[in-house]
Amino acid sequence: MKIAIAGKGGVGKTTISALICWALNDKGFDVLAVDADPDTNLGSVLGFPSSKKITPIIKMKELVEERMGVQQGNRSLFKLNPKVDDIPDKFMREHRGVKLIVMGTIEGGDSGCACPENTFLKRLLHQIALRANEHIVVDFEAGLEHLGRGTADKFDHLLIVVEPTNLSLDSFDRILPLAKDIGIKKIWAVANRVKTSKDLEFMRARLGKQELLGSVSFSPACSEASQSGNWEILRQDKIYQDVGNIVKALLIKE
Repeated sequence: MKIAIAGKGGVGKTTISALICWALNDKGFDVLAVDADPDTNLGSVLGFPSSKKITPIIKMKELVEERMGVQQGNRSLFKLNPKVDDIPDKFMREHRGVKLIVMGTIEGGDSGCACPENTFLKRLLHQIALRANEHIVVDFEAGLEHLGRGTADKFDHLLIVVEPTNLSLDSFDRILPLAKDIGIKKIWAVANRVKTSKDLEFMRARLGKQELLGSVSFSPACSEASQSGNWEILRQDKIYQDVGNIVKALLIKE
């Protein structure tokens, strides 16, 4: 499966992305995690050693400009189809059976620009999505900036993580039409930090006809993991069972 995960910043999508990677790997699948979020925290949650020292590919300026054919002093001319097929294997890391690529994203308000970096990231994501022998889990920023019409159809599922707040669900309302517009067929809501049945009722009412794939309980263990840096403790927590049920649902819907 090719799984894209999005949602408002702070809703817990990186944690859920990591738990999905672990759940798939525990089932015996090869898994490639792709960090396409500005904060690039996926490696830390997955327990990769020295993850904060991993340079996102987008920050490798010389590499990007060389592949894009950028001429000094003229960034308006660049290749639209740069060579990127060798990059995933070259910059991939592996830890405890899960592979990781830290792509990063373009920072700043002009992230939608037709600039070399943005084009490079879109081509790289397209190349990653073509990989056939792994389940791929991509932790996106809310805007799905790297997913264009030529890449979105390579993804099997988009999970939009929501929590029981209006701000989170407002973000869902913005992401959903964008995802449909670029051609993603299977779009699911995933409820996170659910404390009570009223939380679920509130989210279901706001989601309307949109299917809720599953829910993840609120857990104090997440705060403990964030403070200690030991995210492995979540494997023993109820939320790991919740995410395991979401993975089962995805496999059934394939």
